[in-house]
Amino acid sequence: MRVPQIRDFLIVILLASSFLNAKPLLAFTSVQYRERGIQYRDQGRFEEAIAAFQKAVELEPNNTKGRVSLGWTLHLAKQDRLAAETLEQAISLNPFEVETSNALGIVYLVSDRLTDAVMVHTWATLLAPENEIAHYNLSLAFWRLAAYDSAIASAKWAAKLEPNNPHPWVALAIAYWNNKEQSLAKQAYQQAIAQDGRYHDRAFLDNLDEAGFSSSQIKVSGQVLEAL
Repeated sequence: MRVPQIRDFLIVILLASSFLNAKPLLAFTSVQYRERGIQYRDQGRFEEAIAAFQKAVELEPNNTKGRVSLGWTLHLAKQDRLAAETLEQAISLNPFEVETSNALGIVYLVSDRLTDAVMVHTWATLLAPENEIAHYNLSLAFWRLAAYDSAIASAKWAAKLEPNNPHPWVALAIAYWNNKEQSLAKQAYQQAIAQDGRYHDRAFLDNLDEAGFSSSQIKVSGQVLEAL
């Protein structure tokens, strides 16, 4: 092999080596951006968190973790349209991740895309039958669709899976209430109070909006409380 050929061969080898060595660096950088985004999000610095997660997605566009983190942070920042688009991209990459379905279903729920919420959360329960989050949010979605029997069934599942969480008990209470089963509604609400005494305070119920309750559902929760 002549000297020029050897030189060209070595250049190709060096370039290939540099390219291969760059891959772990890119992956590590993406992880760093995700970690930084989580730190910002935990501090309530949503704009900075979103920017960090966007960079992570840019570096690893096929990594669903980055897209789910970005989508959920957009949701927390009250940018639910963009959150839904981002999470839809994530679920198209891998429809079998429970975390993605849970997050997308919640965004659909708070955006009043109730049929979509039911579809995605139902899929999440098929992926993981003991997925309390999906059963709980299904109950809220079914309630808003006036499918109270289904709301009751889903809330029962959620309460069974996480009995120490007051939210499924309140969801069960309002489902019973609208299904004209006031006695059972009051029993379920008493279970919520047993888990967290603050549910005896009408003003505290306003915090249920952070748990996915609509204003109408919070109002009915207050009616059940007043009937105790």
